[in-house]
Order: sequence, then C-alpha cells, then structure tokens
Amino acid sequence: MRIVILMTIFWLPSVWGAPSASVKHSLNRAETAGKAAETLVLPYAFSTESMGLNIGIGGMASGYYQEQMTAGLTAYGGEVSRAVGGGIWNYRLPGTDRLYFSIYGMSGYYPDQRAYSATRQDYVPAGQPMPGGNDSSVDDFIQADGVSNWWSMKLEFSLPIGATREQGVVHYETRNGLLTSEPSGGDQWNPLASGSSVLVLKQFNRYQSFEQQGRTLDGAVHAVEFGLLYDNTDFSVNPSKGSRQYIAVTHDAGWLESDQKWTVVEFEASKYFSFGESGYAHQRILALNFWTAYSPTWQLNYNEDGGRIVDGGAPYNEGATLGGFYRMRGYDQNRFHDKASIYGAAEYRYTLKYNPIRNIEWLRFVKLDWFQLVGFVEAGRVAPQYTVNALLSDVKTDAGISLRAMTAGIVVRSDVAYSDEGGNLWLMVDHPF
Repeated sequence: MRIVILMTIFWLPSVWGAPSASVKHSLNRAETAGKAAETLVLPYAFSTESMGLNIGIGGMASGYYQEQMTAGLTAYGGEVSRAVGGGIWNYRLPGTDRLYFSIYGMSGYYPDQRAYSATRQDYVPAGQPMPGGNDSSVDDFIQADGVSNWWSMKLEFSLPIGATREQGVVHYETRNGLLTSEPSGGDQWNPLASGSSVLVLKQFNRYQSFEQQGRTLDGAVHAVEFGLLYDNTDFSVNPSKGSRQYIAVTHDAGWLESDQKWTVVEFEASKYFSFGESGYAHQRILALNFWTAYSPTWQLNYNEDGGRIVDGGAPYNEGATLGGFYRMRGYDQNRFHDKASIYGAAEYRYTLKYNPIRNIEWLRFVKLDWFQLVGFVEAGRVAPQYTVNALLSDVKTDAGISLRAMTAGIVVRSDVAYSDEGGNLWLMVDHPF
C-alpha cells in the first residue's frame, strides 16, 4: 500500500479535484463562544517509501481580519524532499460586499515523482496503449526526482439570490460540530430562494520537472477557469441534505512556458440524504457524487509508422483525469487521463456520538468536535470519445473506508481505498465531495 500525505491537510486547498468555488461562510462554535477567530498550529511527521521521513509544521487562522477569511502556512522537509506553501482565502475586497479574492500556492522538491503520461515529444508506437489510458499498464509511467511548484489566484462573486440575498456570507453556528443555526438550503431546489450561488474566475499555474539521467523533462500550465457553483446544502462544511452542482470551462492559451493550447469542460453534481440520528450516531448520511469532463481540443496526431502523439490535450494532471485523493482513491494520483471521463461515487457517513478526546485537557487545542466513520465505493472511466459505449464499458472500480474528524471547523480525513492495482492511504482536508 502506498501512503500519500498531501499538504492540503495543513490548510492548503488542492489544485486538483474539488470545485474552485465555495460558499462564503463564517462558523461560530458554541465551544469557543465569544471568540471571533479560530487558530490551530500542529507539528507533524510522515514517512513514505519514496520520500522517507519528513518533519514539518502547519497552521491556520480564520476570522481574524474578516469573519470569512482564512490564512494558512505549512513547511516540511526530509533527506531529499522539501516544501513550503501558504495562502489567504476569501478576502473580501475593499468597497465590495460580494467579491472575494484568494491566493495560495506551494513550492517543493520531491523524490520519485510519477506521471502516467507520454512525453510531449515522443510518439507512442502503434498497437501500444496510450500511457494513462483506460487500458494502459500500471507500470507505464515516468518517474524521477524533480520540482513541483504551483500557485493560484481567484475571484469569487456571491450572487444576491437565495441564502445570500441580503449579504454575501452565510453564517453558521454549531455545537459539537453539528449545525444549530438555520440551514442555508436543502429543502427546495430553487437558486432564487434557497442555497448559495457563486461565480468564480480562477487563474492557476504549475511547473513540474523530472530530472532523468541525461535529460530533464519539464512542463508548465498557465490556465484560466470560469465556473458557477450552486450549493443548496444545509451546511456546506458537512452537508446532511440537499444538493450541489458545479459547471466550469478551463482554458490554457499556451501563454508563457505553456507549450499546448487546450480546453476542458466539466460538470459535477452531488446529492445528500439524511437518515437522522441513532443510538450511536448524531448523523447517518448517504452522499452521492457524479462528475464528468470533456476536452474538445484533444486530438491524436500520427506519424508515418502509425505512432500517436496528443495535440491540444491538457497535461496528465488536468482535465479528464481520474485517480487520487478526490476521485478513484484506490488508484495512484492522476492514474488515468484522456479526452473524456466519467465518475460516480457513494459514501455512507456515520457521525459518532462518542468522542474519546473531548475531555482530555491537553488535547483541547485540537478543537475536535466529532469523529465520522465512512464507507465508500467508486466507479470511473476515461475514454478517447465521449460516447455511451466508450464510457460505460470496462469501468474501473474501487472501495474503501475512511475516518474523518471535524477540528476547528474543518473536516480532515484519512481514506484507505483498494482497487485491482493495490491500495492507497490518503490524508487530506475536506470531504471529497
């Protein structure tokens, strides 16, 4: 089993997977009543086969300057690996009531980075599956030490409808991590009357290198994403009922170091059903998710020997990609990618009444409100065409279990997932959907 600890667990939102837009909210915990802000600082250590032992520290602060704003910083290092990252999220711009700015990123050097992809220069021989394709070999990847740097900035506009009709921020109040204030949605699907709608314009950048013997492979992304989120859940941090939809278009015009022009369209929908309380659980929730992506610019070019090379396609870690800590967790990060993709998941979330550390004085700084047990199944497929026959045949599947917790108003999770290619342990922030 590969153990993968992504630095999003230390309050750095990921550049992969989750919708770029989010509900602007403040959260007041009854346990810290009277305090306008929450802070948390944690040292950490982890060890993996490729990275060895690493030691670091992460911290976050929310609600200090503005009630909905969060700042975070993390750094870690090992014998070879090193990384530092941070950001500011949901800063309301001066003179506005609904316009929010975020900027965040990470710079690091990592051993044995892995890319299930062909190079941009080399043709894949005729008759051989494209690396990263649905029929590709698990051993067909590029691996080497190298740099992985990324940073993003975005503007979000909270529309004056539904739960944000009067102001751009939704105010939540909790006790023991459970919502006690009025839900922001969930009873009716009507963007004009319920839920929160958010427009997002995001510009993101990534540079990655693979330092092989005799040559260095590298690539860059400078893309723009425009999307619309409608979150009609009762509690966007930990939904128990309602639904969520997101649609977006992402485009890289081949700016600066980018060597490809590409476009991707994606759509995601989630639905949540509450089965209420039981003797041992505060909540019993069935969560369902569907996601699909398509790249109209992706095409294959052929040489005289029938070899193929991708032109106009997003890199292996963007676009119609599956595998990793958000989608298809039983497979390696960005294991599959192609012109089109489809994905579905179901999770049963069981929020325990039992909290073994609630009354342990020296652990109160963690501000842990609850533990949650989760079982999940996933199915997905990438394909060279967006057709029913291509996307619904030879579908990949996996299953797993998860232990999650709400700490200082943030959901953290530890997911273990198994597929026909092995297993993974992911440590992350936030639900996958």
